[in-house]
Amino acid sequence: MTETFQDRTEAGQLLAAELKRYAGEPNLIILGLPRGGVPVAFEVATALRAPLDVFIVRKLGTPGQRELAMGAIATGDVRVINDEVVRTLNIPMTVIDDVATEEARELKRREFAYRGDYSEPQVSGKTVILIDDGIATGSTMHAAIRALKSQEPRRLIVAVPTCAPTTFHELRHEVDEFVALMTPEPFYGVGQWYADFSQTSDAEVSELLARARRNLSTL
Repeated sequence: MTETFQDRTEAGQLLAAELKRYAGEPNLIILGLPRGGVPVAFEVATALRAPLDVFIVRKLGTPGQRELAMGAIATGDVRVINDEVVRTLNIPMTVIDDVATEEARELKRREFAYRGDYSEPQVSGKTVILIDDGIATGSTMHAAIRALKSQEPRRLIVAVPTCAPTTFHELRHEVDEFVALMTPEPFYGVGQWYADFSQTSDAEVSELLARARRNLSTL
């Protein structure tokens, strides 16, 4: 393993090699967290010959403390609430509803931009591999895990090229398996471990999803 990944494509190829035991798994689906997780997930889906889709999560930031999540919404009209934060700060449900409505507009915009008229992924009873390009604090991934678990997949695997060690230890007990190629210390940030960490565009996400569908149709 090199000290850094060249780009998300290389990271995805290396991650796919680590996950090759899942090739041929019945009812397997690969989900990428947009935007940066999708190029990584595309390589895994291609190698495992599995369908690829996006799982979009929007954090519900606490008013006045937007980085503090009082909950999240996700693909499939899923809403999860951080009961501890809501109870501690005594946040009324009307406030949660207002923030959720605002974030739902952005979630729907992204879903249409990425997926168009294709229906959202169905994960109930399936083996799900959830992928991002890396995890620092883990707030988005934590929300995604909670949202996906509420839809009752058969198994939930989180797989990333790099992850902060403390976050890895916090999250690995929440899923059936947690695969991280690197958990370097000190971590600094996800971009530190890529030579090319340029931003992934909405157009690139859409194109990768379309390519993945074409790849499956030729098998």
